[in-house]
Amino acid sequence: MSTRKLSFRSKVSGFRLKNGWRSPFNLRLETLNLKRRKSRGLSLIELVMFIVIVGAAVAGIIGMIGIATQSSADPLIRKQALSIGEAMLEEVRLQPFTYCDPDDPTAATATLAGGCPVLSEGMGPEAGETRYSLTQPFDNVNDYHGFDSSTAVPSGIRDIDGTLIAGLDGYRVTVSVAGQGLGGIGNDVGGNSQTLLITVIVTGPGNTTVALSGYRSRYAPNALP
Repeated sequence: MSTRKLSFRSKVSGFRLKNGWRSPFNLRLETLNLKRRKSRGLSLIELVMFIVIVGAAVAGIIGMIGIATQSSADPLIRKQALSIGEAMLEEVRLQPFTYCDPDDPTAATATLAGGCPVLSEGMGPEAGETRYSLTQPFDNVNDYHGFDSSTAVPSGIRDIDGTLIAGLDGYRVTVSVAGQGLGGIGNDVGGNSQTLLITVIVTGPGNTTVALSGYRSRYAPNALP
């Protein structure tokens, strides 16, 4: 009876091990070792891999920031070029498209280009007409054919009255006008095109180029400026 009681007490106190029992002291050691294993730091290989991955990510981010910084002005330049082109295209399309030059006395009544006794409209400006002239300005769509803003001195973008627009000296705008059929709109009985294709090209800093096109039909052949 005493032996059994001693064995029971030994199992409880941990001084005697039977059937796989562990002493409380050993259990504490195992728990401590387990905590140490769980709280251990990174190995050298893990640390090196971490540095490599983070370094590659940082290098990529810095590279993207550099590219964005270098090209940050490009959207502004393109937007300015687009605005210049749209303004010029609208200016040309709003001009009259008459058979006769507005200086011809029959410009308001002519029905064909041949019905202009003094001055029929032709492709390009008439003698003495310029975009900036206050006395002989462009007065017809086809007068803008061949226009080049760089021929003015100093070069740059100017308002219709010739005022140089600050900050746009690095831009250039050219215009070409050509007869071209559009849908069911063909030539008149005299063989003259009733529709013109207007092409505006704007160049700017950094080799920026913007091209815009639009049509102008002869819907009001006797409307004068």
